[in-house]
Amino acid sequence: IWIPKMIKKRVCTTFVEDSSSNGALCQCGGARDIHAPISAGDHVISQWDSEEHTSEYPTDAFGQLEFAGAGRRNSPFLRLAHDTPPDNVYSLMTSQWGLPIPNLVVSVVGGEGKEKVKPRVREVIRQGLVRAAQSTGAWIMTSGLREGVGRCVGEAVRDHCATASSLSQAKVIAVGVAPWGLIYQRQQLVNPQGSFPARYYVHNMPHECSCLDNNHQAFLLIDDGSVGHRGTETMFRANLEDFISHQRTGSGSIEIPVLCVLIAGDAAMLERVDLSLKNTTPWLVLAGSGPAADLIAAILKDLNIPLSPPVSPTLATTAEESRKSASVELRDQVREKIKKHFPSEAELEKLVDQALSIYQNRDLITVFHGDQEGRDDFDRIILRALVRAAKRDANDPSEYTEELKLAVAWDRVDIAKSELFNGDIHWRYEDLEESMTDALVNDKPHFVRLFVENGLNILDYLTYHRLESLYSSLSDCNLVSSFLQRRLQERVGLAGSQARLVSRVLSEIMEDVCQPFYYAPLGVEQGWASRKAMKVPSVYRKQRCMTPWIALFIWAVLQNRREMSIYFWEMAGESVLSALAGCKILRELSKLETETETKLCMKELAQTFENLAHDVFSECYQSNESRSFKLLIRQSPVWGSATCLQMATAADARLFFSHDGVQTLLSEIWWGDMDSNTEVWKLVLSFFLPPFVYTNLISFKSVSNIFDTDKIKRVIHVLHREDDVEECNALRGKPEGAITLKRPFILHRWRQFWFAPVTSFLGNVLMYFLFLFLFAYVLLVDFKPPPPDGPAPSELVLYFWVFTLVCEEIRQTFFVGSTTVIQRMKLYIQDIWNKCDITALALFILGLLCRMFPWTYNFGRAVMCVDYVVFTLRLIHIFAVHKQLGPKIIIVGKMVKDVFFFLFFLGVWLMAYGVANQALLYSYDSRPGWVIRRVFYRPYMHIYGQIPLDEIDGRHEKECTDNVTLIHQGAEPCPQSEANWLVLILLSVYLLVTNILLVNLLIAMFSYTFNKVQEHSDVHWKFQRYNLIAEYHSRPCLSPPFIIISHLHIFIKRVIQRLPSNKSQHFMLDLKGKEASLLNTWESTLKENLLSTQGKKQRESDTERLKRTSTKSVNPQLISHTSHVSSKKDE
Repeated sequence: IWIPKMIKKRVCTTFVEDSSSNGALCQCGGARDIHAPISAGDHVISQWDSEEHTSEYPTDAFGQLEFAGAGRRNSPFLRLAHDTPPDNVYSLMTSQWGLPIPNLVVSVVGGEGKEKVKPRVREVIRQGLVRAAQSTGAWIMTSGLREGVGRCVGEAVRDHCATASSLSQAKVIAVGVAPWGLIYQRQQLVNPQGSFPARYYVHNMPHECSCLDNNHQAFLLIDDGSVGHRGTETMFRANLEDFISHQRTGSGSIEIPVLCVLIAGDAAMLERVDLSLKNTTPWLVLAGSGPAADLIAAILKDLNIPLSPPVSPTLATTAEESRKSASVELRDQVREKIKKHFPSEAELEKLVDQALSIYQNRDLITVFHGDQEGRDDFDRIILRALVRAAKRDANDPSEYTEELKLAVAWDRVDIAKSELFNGDIHWRYEDLEESMTDALVNDKPHFVRLFVENGLNILDYLTYHRLESLYSSLSDCNLVSSFLQRRLQERVGLAGSQARLVSRVLSEIMEDVCQPFYYAPLGVEQGWASRKAMKVPSVYRKQRCMTPWIALFIWAVLQNRREMSIYFWEMAGESVLSALAGCKILRELSKLETETETKLCMKELAQTFENLAHDVFSECYQSNESRSFKLLIRQSPVWGSATCLQMATAADARLFFSHDGVQTLLSEIWWGDMDSNTEVWKLVLSFFLPPFVYTNLISFKSVSNIFDTDKIKRVIHVLHREDDVEECNALRGKPEGAITLKRPFILHRWRQFWFAPVTSFLGNVLMYFLFLFLFAYVLLVDFKPPPPDGPAPSELVLYFWVFTLVCEEIRQTFFVGSTTVIQRMKLYIQDIWNKCDITALALFILGLLCRMFPWTYNFGRAVMCVDYVVFTLRLIHIFAVHKQLGPKIIIVGKMVKDVFFFLFFLGVWLMAYGVANQALLYSYDSRPGWVIRRVFYRPYMHIYGQIPLDEIDGRHEKECTDNVTLIHQGAEPCPQSEANWLVLILLSVYLLVTNILLVNLLIAMFSYTFNKVQEHSDVHWKFQRYNLIAEYHSRPCLSPPFIIISHLHIFIKRVIQRLPSNKSQHFMLDLKGKEASLLNTWESTLKENLLSTQGKKQRESDTERLKRTSTKSVNPQLISHTSHVSSKKDE
């Protein structure tokens, strides 16, 4: 153990006789027999001194202190010499004992001894001091003894912990600094190896003794070698206070403020006060509490004569005489006041010198008058006392800056509002800059809001250099911090910056939803490799962040800071998209988080942002339907050209997709230019008989509506018809009266019908049914032998059809999206139906290869039969768009998971019963196939009632044998009848468990899943509906096998002619200039209306709750008053 090596104790090694004890005691207070004997030649010492007459030894009292019978957690304690360096002790307290680094240290001095504490002082400690310590996160240092003020502080801390939350309890730490030689029963703490714990038991303590107080959280026991002497801890305590005052708070923004509170005190207390004042430690004197405090309060109040009057060069002699006269007069006044408060003190002149020295440092002293200043303002008094001392040495021209820093460090926004931001002070940007950074780093959103409301310009504040410093301040245990560290390690030796690392991390989280962040200020182009981007010179740091609120919003969301991120969202623009982006980031981070509590907090905050996006869009949809559609498909330059629909899809925002406005837009896109109420039979008829398209069978939108300017932006851009975009761009530049139809009616109506996603879907469904019919016909009727006899022409058509399906899957994998090929493949694989397509096509290719050879023909045919099942199951996805079938498909998918759990339990019982049944009925059977059938297949069929009673009863109706040789050659073994009674018991138990227990368990699971999913099945279906609409919107209008024509057309335009595809990005509208600005302003206005309405409802609910509470509290009083009056009347 290293503590005895570092920390020492003091032991008196020289006996200095105490004349008042008749030679029995040393002046240190110890008995003669514990000292070394004095030889005759030794020099007689008249005055004992700790430095000369004591020796250092390793400490023998440290560890954990358990107060017997107190029922509280153990308190760490340490016996140490009075000259121990305070840095070692402070490090021990914070690192080994685990005490939190304080934001404030309040050292309560005086009020020691057995005298009773005044009631007013007790109330100030209970209601003022501890409350202030809780609000600021302070250490309260006392004598640690169960007497006087130390006992009052301990009881106040105990009462506070009994009623406060666990978080508030940790903010109040009572530290006792007590003289070792004054502690009663201190030998119980001695153990050279350390006590973990040391049981401290006090019983029948004499009145003149002192014991430790069990309500303190830590103890420092100061040892100077004396016994029974008070004040031995004074020097060490003053040095410790001075050392702590030069340390940084937990946030590191300011040095830890230390304040000494003087309560009562004797004449020796003046030396203690003078010593701390010389160390520039501020003092708060509680007037009216006792002699020393009252003396200092009186001196500061009544003495107004300057100690150093100004001296004129021409009147030097007169000035000198005046100074001497004033000094004599001042000493006389001080002497009279000391005589008044300490009439029996002999060393009067020494006290006068100490009092004058205290008066010289009066700027560090604040007097608290409890009568004039209420107890509720005690924390403000502490703040003023510290600020008054800070102003004395402050170099900052603004005298209120230190006060603001303290308020931020203590997180007391109420003090800041009432004292600093009440309108009397004109704050400059420079005054708020440092405190703003402190509030951001330490998660104090109320201060951030306060600074912004009082003159801090966020555009001037947030440069890219400061944004990097904010990311650099992330805690090491933060998930995003680990991301950054890992990226930094991957790029050792490169000139990378924090902004580039953050951009890389955001790209990983956001995936392909939006373009990388911070590439523009970094001077990095979109297609550059990451290592090349890392080597770009860092010339961006002095630039302003063009979207500061969005940057701060991302920074807060990455740290899962709820209040801070919501406030930044309120201040940022593009509210719906920003909320969905926050939802996306948090849900991705929650998948990586390992701590359960943090994961739940992230999910809750993500749901909060999804709700906010839903509510804001609801306000927009109710205000203006067409504008709200633009809001959904507008590309955002702030969020990397992403749209709300893209971000909602990536964030899995199902609640947002369930909104009627989103579904209305999807319906418009789904039906194209056709009326959304068109019956399905009309579509089918027009599909097989195209001339009906030119009749009035199907209602189309009018030409004037289609080519209206607003409709052009909303329809043409949404549908991304490649040729129509060019026409739209030409039409926009013409006046409304000049808009004319460029295409013939026949071609235009043809495109209106065949280019609608619903038509593409219908064609794919009909052709897929035809494909399944052809596949079934080939398998059942026209599956020819291997070449040269086969395959048949119908089978060749089937092969070509599947080839077109493979081409379409390749197009979806590699040519859809704007990200890299690897990211496209990952996104493609994530879809379960794409996995189904890959499985079906892989099985078909395998079956095709195998059926071409005689030796694998039958296997290939079997593979194709299984493949037909997979292709048929693909129909489930096609019908997911149906309003009635879609939700039911969701429920079936959830129930399939329940079946797997059922099969697991069934498999356990099935194997247990099957093996036992086979072993009991058949003593020997060497045929593996039959053994497996009897072990697994027969017990499974027992569930459905197929029970072979003949075998169980031992009746031999079939030819069988018990000859092992014949059985080995393939003969049927005879069942054994010796243990059939045991087989019947096992069968009964097996059927009881499977048919009754497990089947009913499965039914119960199905019922629970159905009831649970049914409530939200509509939400899930609407989300899947979007994916299906987006898929068929991106597909070519022709369906397999004719889709090969569309593929050739795309190949010519993209590869040969190199024309860009306008359908590679779905549902996008690029708004710029005034139109984009108007849309953002409209969205922000509706968001503010929503927040105002929600705040009003919250205030009304709080008011109603208070009214109900007050009514409940008043009614009993009225009832008792009424009963009392009625009883008097009866009398």
